[in-house]
Amino acid sequence: MIKSADVVIIGGGISGVAIAYNLAKKGVRNVAVIEKGYLASGSTGRCGAGIRQQWGTEMNCRIAKFACELFENANEELEYEGDIEFKQGGYLMISSTEKEHEQFKKNVELQNSLGIPSRLLSLEEAKEIVPFLNTDGLVSATFCQKDGHLNPFHTTDAFARAAERLGVKIYKFTEVTSIITENNRIKGVRTTKGDISTNVIVNAAGGYSQQIGKMVGIDLPIYSERHQILVTEAIDQVLEPMVMSFSLNLYCQQVPHGGLLMGRGDEGEPRDLRITSGWHFLEEMTKTITNVLPPLKNARMIRQWAGLYNITPDRQPILGPVDEVEGFYLAVGFSGHGFMFGPATGVLIAECILGEDTTLPIDMLHLNRFKKGELIFEPSVV
Repeated sequence: MIKSADVVIIGGGISGVAIAYNLAKKGVRNVAVIEKGYLASGSTGRCGAGIRQQWGTEMNCRIAKFACELFENANEELEYEGDIEFKQGGYLMISSTEKEHEQFKKNVELQNSLGIPSRLLSLEEAKEIVPFLNTDGLVSATFCQKDGHLNPFHTTDAFARAAERLGVKIYKFTEVTSIITENNRIKGVRTTKGDISTNVIVNAAGGYSQQIGKMVGIDLPIYSERHQILVTEAIDQVLEPMVMSFSLNLYCQQVPHGGLLMGRGDEGEPRDLRITSGWHFLEEMTKTITNVLPPLKNARMIRQWAGLYNITPDRQPILGPVDEVEGFYLAVGFSGHGFMFGPATGVLIAECILGEDTTLPIDMLHLNRFKKGELIFEPSVV
């Protein structure tokens, strides 16, 4: 293990390796990534891996659009020998209430003004995209062909390999045990494999980011919560887009190998670090999804798993420096959207660390917004 680094990044998910790559691309060669498991072993590798630009706030629309454009060119940009498997089959968002329908109209108007090619659909038009959609109880839908799905393991691997070619050191199965500070300044990090002296640390630890914050005396206003997913056996292609509903609390897509991957949220989930599976999710998920997409009742489930959402009070990430500890940066609290924002996070945090003007404004995502009461609420989340 190296003895010193210009920047140490804690967390080997998509955010961590994307930040490392972008720092190295900008000439910062002495970068280390510390991951307590294997790369993408946390939330990144357990997510639904959907990518959408259909959001209800300008900030999220801009970040998602930027990230999507980076994903579209990632194989070439990162010189990846494999394939991140970005399949832009679109997202079909369905509304089940008049209030949601009105929000969808506002969303599409905003998205279109920012160059996102989404459109409002009637139920008849929605059935042209997904013929077996049960429209009973639905009001309308929106669709954006640019949205889609990709492989989180390949994507993380692509960023990691590109970063390593530029000199980044990645230490897997290495756990951070403490962070060294002096006069409220970062001085180093202690790990199970040795110490690294550094003046800059990035907390990109996903579900474990609050514990990392406490190592420098910062109580981050976040918590981790289990979210579950299931996947069926591989079947013939029947579903091109992701089908998603905020009010019905579901998402479902068919991934390239043919399995149907689906998930939902649950307000009763424990706020801790468990990633076990539960029967309640299985029962509610199958009941909900077979009502909206009836033919799926014939698909056999083969696996169920869980990952951690790292959630803030406004379900928006915390990005940027911490005023109380010089040299400590945050890329945390993505509330289930960290993977789809990953490439953008990499660019923005690298720019922030280097004191550059960020490609997109992120001041509103600073930790201080919670003290100031300047929260940003996104209407379009599951």
